[in-house]
Amino acid sequence: MKHEEANKEIGGRGAEGQRGKRVGGNSKIQNVQSPVPNPQPVVPSTQSPVPNLDDWLEIGKIVSPQGLSGELKVYPVSDFPERFEVPGKRWLLRLDGTEPQPIELLTGRYISNKNLYVIKLAGVENCDQAEALRGCTLMVPASDRPQLGEDEYHVLDLIGLEVFMQASGELVGTVVDIIPAGNDLLEVKLHESLTTDKKQKTVLIPFVEAIAPVVDLKSNRIEITPPPGLLEINN
Repeated sequence: MKHEEANKEIGGRGAEGQRGKRVGGNSKIQNVQSPVPNPQPVVPSTQSPVPNLDDWLEIGKIVSPQGLSGELKVYPVSDFPERFEVPGKRWLLRLDGTEPQPIELLTGRYISNKNLYVIKLAGVENCDQAEALRGCTLMVPASDRPQLGEDEYHVLDLIGLEVFMQASGELVGTVVDIIPAGNDLLEVKLHESLTTDKKQKTVLIPFVEAIAPVVDLKSNRIEITPPPGLLEINN
């Protein structure tokens, strides 16, 4: 399943599930955009402004340099491998930045046993320059959303939907997160009528056709047919 939550594209390669109702990522890159000329490596400052990310989506986090030639290891939060493998324009959010800055992706490859990508960015030529980017975030514009197929959903569209028992109409709770797994899981904040104490409870519900047969975005609801005991698993 392809994911996108709030300002992130959640997941990674291999997260596409066997559902029919799939969670769609924010954007497959249809056309490689023009490269940014001579981007400069990031040098974090001592200031810590608050980023304004309403118009951006996170696709990956730079975790460390790779080797001595300026390559970077990136942990993906996107299910679209072309985000990291297709050359072209990306955006980099500096550790001290408030707006992502354009930068050119030159090459990228996937390391399957580590769920990481190794990428090369223009202007990052050595280990020191790569080290300066540790912890920075790769972004794409929020407007860059793909056309989803039938029964595919953006995570952003699922967050906040109310979940009801299909048979009784009882309100179960509200979707607060999507957890990537073999089959994606809806993290549902249980309605107070289903909690047994004052602590807030959540439950994980497999986002598969047999358990969540109805997803109605217009009505802001998901209808579920959980097997016995599912809603008590996490209590």
